[in-house]
Amino acid sequence: MDSTLQGPARSRGRRLPEWLRGTPGRVLGLALVVLLVVAVAVSCSGGGDGDSGVPVLGDGPDAGVDGVRAPSDATGGTLRVVTSEVDSLDPQRSYQPGVWNLMRLYTRTLVTYASEPGRTGELVPDLATDLGTTPDGGLSWTFTLEQGARFENGRAITSRDVKYGIERSFASDVVVGGPTYVVDLLDDPENPYAGPYQDETPGRLGLAAIETPDDATITFRLRSAQPDFPYVLALPSSSPVPIENDTGAAYGSDPVSSGPYAVTTVDAATGIVLDRNPQWDPAADEVRTALPDRVVVRTGLSTLERDQELLAGSADVDVSGAGLHAATAARLAEGAGGDVPLTDRVDDLTTGAVRLLALPTDVAPMNDPNCRAAVAAAIDRGAVQEVAGGADNAVRTSQLWPRSLGGGPEDPDPGPDPDAAREALAACGQPDGFRTVLAVPDAQASVAVAEEVVAQLAEVGITAELRPLPATSFYATDVGSPDNVARNGFGIVLATWTADFPTPGSFLVPLVDGRSVSLVGNTNYARLTDPAISGLVDAARAAADPEAARGAWREVATAAGGTGAYVPLVETRVQLLAGQRLRNGLVMEPYAGHDLATAGVR
Repeated sequence: MDSTLQGPARSRGRRLPEWLRGTPGRVLGLALVVLLVVAVAVSCSGGGDGDSGVPVLGDGPDAGVDGVRAPSDATGGTLRVVTSEVDSLDPQRSYQPGVWNLMRLYTRTLVTYASEPGRTGELVPDLATDLGTTPDGGLSWTFTLEQGARFENGRAITSRDVKYGIERSFASDVVVGGPTYVVDLLDDPENPYAGPYQDETPGRLGLAAIETPDDATITFRLRSAQPDFPYVLALPSSSPVPIENDTGAAYGSDPVSSGPYAVTTVDAATGIVLDRNPQWDPAADEVRTALPDRVVVRTGLSTLERDQELLAGSADVDVSGAGLHAATAARLAEGAGGDVPLTDRVDDLTTGAVRLLALPTDVAPMNDPNCRAAVAAAIDRGAVQEVAGGADNAVRTSQLWPRSLGGGPEDPDPGPDPDAAREALAACGQPDGFRTVLAVPDAQASVAVAEEVVAQLAEVGITAELRPLPATSFYATDVGSPDNVARNGFGIVLATWTADFPTPGSFLVPLVDGRSVSLVGNTNYARLTDPAISGLVDAARAAADPEAARGAWREVATAAGGTGAYVPLVETRVQLLAGQRLRNGLVMEPYAGHDLATAGVR
């Protein structure tokens, strides 16, 4: 997904950093002012709640990536969180990983992400006793709920509450904006379920694909086998909701907690306040430590404002997932930070967001694999990396496989090969080059990369007309509509793709499986419809052994890469700055932020 918007359903919500680019005149002056402001913020001492004598915790670079930054089991105090705009506090309506991180404090799911160093991309049981059982290779899944979990109103959480929460995502006329995986996997196209607000079935049978024979048992019957289904159940949109407290579209103003904190105040000026939920039993929750007495979230802050709050000691953690502003990053390079260098408070990680060129295989001349090969051979990823902010902000990649997953195809890191590009042009019958259109979101960071790509292609005779399109509609209707792409002759699409789950299948299937092509919100930007690749996807899904499955997904990535339909460029990196008081700073990789489920301040 691109840095400026919420893109298609499978990649919406991930916000990427936009880096300041020096230009003459007024913008350069602004940059100098920004640097001065940050410098002042760095020099400020201070701690939490007005206490200016709080020591600044460091622990060294990347201490929270594979370990825990400033470990402590002390309770009390107020955790102060900053973030950008919040789309919704309704767990079925949010599609922002930073908000999903916040929801770990007041929603529980059948399974969730681990809160252990080096394992945050793995699932562990939460409300359920285990990770689920499937007797048929992922076509049906059964979970048993642990006893003792309660909502903040004191009522026991049952399997029917989990089912009802999931059913809310089917009410597209009331609950909008959140993930719709459950709709795709559980709905009957011949008899679509309209959601609980239109459910007039006597006795509330509800969605037939979810069975709840008793309060502790829930079984899901999928339309097709899905080994990654537990990851869908780890989304906040799969959390339980008590039917008696559901207020429909207004539920986000007062969501009912199933976790250690309850939302007590939602105010545009003062922020979001969460206080302890007395009904939460720590003995029945092995994921969350719930150390602070209170959590206060200030929303709507810009990247620079969030950095200033962290640097000045008036915030403890930023959950936006956007990383540092360029001006703050410049201070890191200078080693600023007083007694504790700022670099000692930074965790650096790749985000899984891969910026790539998609070459639609149904748009001439990209329907010829040799023409696609010419584009790939002309690309200089090193130059693209520099435009994207340099090595601190982007990692070169030529593979359809995020670095954080591990076990992917070997990346040869190829450089530009103009001679090979010209040979490919001759082979596709275009020895003098060709003309095409490059579609790009109308956002500074994306346009800058696109301009670099256009210049590189021109060196081998390929003329690409740069076509900036509205960021708000780019993924949903502009390049998300195959008909619109063909009608406008978009031969190249510059996109950023991020999977919702840290699995190879979640990253690859929406991009390369021909069965994923859709008329609206399409994510198979290259329109790959190769039956052989779809067959490899089925084989990967059917692999029972994890290592065998990883090898099968590598085959999918290699086969898709061999078509030349995608040209990966760079993967985004972010630097996460820990607040002066942050304890138990553990990087939650799926959400690109420090885990709020374990964070403390004492």
